[in-house]
Amino acid sequence: MVLLDVRNLRTYFFTFRGVVKAVDGVSFKVEKGKTFGLAGESGCGKSTTAYSIIKLVPPPGRIVGGQILLDGKTDIVKMSEEEVRRKVRWKRISMVFQGAMNALNPVYTIGKQICEVLTYHAGMTKHEALERAKELLKMVGLEPDIVKRYPHELSGGMKQRAFIAMALALNPDLIICDEPTTALDVVVQAQILNLLKQLQEKFKMSIIIITHDLGVIAELADDIAIMYAGKIVEKAPSEKIFLEPAHPYTRGLISSVPRLTKRVEITWIPGLPPDLANPPSGCRFHPRCKEAMDICKKEEPPIVKIGPDHEVACWLYG
Repeated sequence: MVLLDVRNLRTYFFTFRGVVKAVDGVSFKVEKGKTFGLAGESGCGKSTTAYSIIKLVPPPGRIVGGQILLDGKTDIVKMSEEEVRRKVRWKRISMVFQGAMNALNPVYTIGKQICEVLTYHAGMTKHEALERAKELLKMVGLEPDIVKRYPHELSGGMKQRAFIAMALALNPDLIICDEPTTALDVVVQAQILNLLKQLQEKFKMSIIIITHDLGVIAELADDIAIMYAGKIVEKAPSEKIFLEPAHPYTRGLISSVPRLTKRVEITWIPGLPPDLANPPSGCRFHPRCKEAMDICKKEEPPIVKIGPDHEVACWLYG
């Protein structure tokens, strides 16, 4: 059953340099109880997609088109800020932001920040909210007395767990995790990923995991979308993406990851991502693609279905 259905989402930033098309026609679905992975290089529009879903796009950006359907009927794009705050944000969809140290308020204790969510959205008293905050912290493997501490007193992994506790405060149906393991060492990364899996199993919630780390995506995601320059270039179940990658960009990403099980030559994708204020004509990946043809430089590729759940936007299959 589909929980979230994003259709042709377009989010642009209106700057002095021109219009930056950060998200340009993105479509995907997130099923109930499943994990959806969104992967790609830095600057490809992954985080902007996440902010669009909860309508927190920072100015000068705004959603200029498309639909974000919750339960197949509620279009978040058409809702007012007041409606989103009351009915959707944190209650139905919550978010673990990239870099918990930047997202947490340094002058408030962890307890105060979690309690604020509970008193504002759930109408709890201060005492009830504090007890609930302690329960949430225990749920993510932290001691209840963390409620008295400030963010600077916690390690990176503890801050990330505390923010996950805050995201769980109102039992949302969907949690968006934007680079949840950034700047954490490998051991703590594994602990955070295991925690997310345990919480998903316990609460039957859906997760959108946003990262450039294919190892994190492989560990968690049921379905994956590969994003490049504001567009999704390939969508498929996790196994298909890693075992049968179709788009040249997806193949390039996977080939750049070292293998432990067999000797494979590591390659890389030449060049840099394009300027989204002035993207290339045709396929946005063609300046970096070894398999580019004349048509790739002139016309945008259609989305082609090459399997039951496998879609790719590439002229090699068009």
